[in-house]
Amino acid sequence: MTGTPVTLLFDDYLIRAALAGLAVVLATGPLGCFVVWRRMAYFGDATAHAAILGVALSLSLGGPVYLGTLGVALAMGWLVAHLAGRGEAVDTALGVLAHGALAAGLVAASFVPGLRGDLNAWLFGDILLVRPVDLLWVWGGAAVVLVVLAWRWQAMVTATVNEELAMAAGIRPGTERLLLTLAMAIIVAVSIRVVGALLVSALLVIPAASARGFARSPEQMALIATLVGVLSVGVGLGASLFADSPAGPSIIAAAAAIFLVLLPFRRGLA
Repeated sequence: MTGTPVTLLFDDYLIRAALAGLAVVLATGPLGCFVVWRRMAYFGDATAHAAILGVALSLSLGGPVYLGTLGVALAMGWLVAHLAGRGEAVDTALGVLAHGALAAGLVAASFVPGLRGDLNAWLFGDILLVRPVDLLWVWGGAAVVLVVLAWRWQAMVTATVNEELAMAAGIRPGTERLLLTLAMAIIVAVSIRVVGALLVSALLVIPAASARGFARSPEQMALIATLVGVLSVGVGLGASLFADSPAGPSIIAAAAAIFLVLLPFRRGLA
């Protein structure tokens, strides 16, 4: 990067990076609340790790990366739900599938010309290289997730708090879990270029965890989590600009730092 920091702030690639980061955290803020409430952090890891396999398959077949990643992420979600429905220990199933999918993705990537050298960008993200077409995918995916959450918010919250109460109200908890799985797969697929397969689940968990001790309602927690995500993107991109550090990890490091700063002021994790 060349030029003064003030000049760089108005460069096109930084504007695109900020827009991409904003789109992602607008969706991961409220979605991450369900990840925290339902203790689905490991599920987010498994879905994100599987995304690398989707990248390798898409590039080897010459197809759109985002669609290939989405397909693999959805397949991972269905497989985990199927195993859980058969009585398998969910954490064990997630452990096997997460590491197995990541290993398979890395092996597949080694056979794709040019991908091995570009692997870090998919593992840890490269938000500064986001192109206009990437913005369309990211904002489109985030919009779909936000529409689903707005449409089913109350039903999802009720099913999360008490499944028996949800069924008594005519809500099908299985349907709400499926919609959450779909939403997570979409956000993982469109976020992989922004923060990478290894870090995207952090954007789901850390802002929501930061907000949990301050919120008095589910809606308030979603709003605070989103604000923490926006602040993380701003601080992370600023740190990347001034310290020449990798942007994706800088955003996650900023989110973790905000969590630690807020920790003494929280009412508790319950």
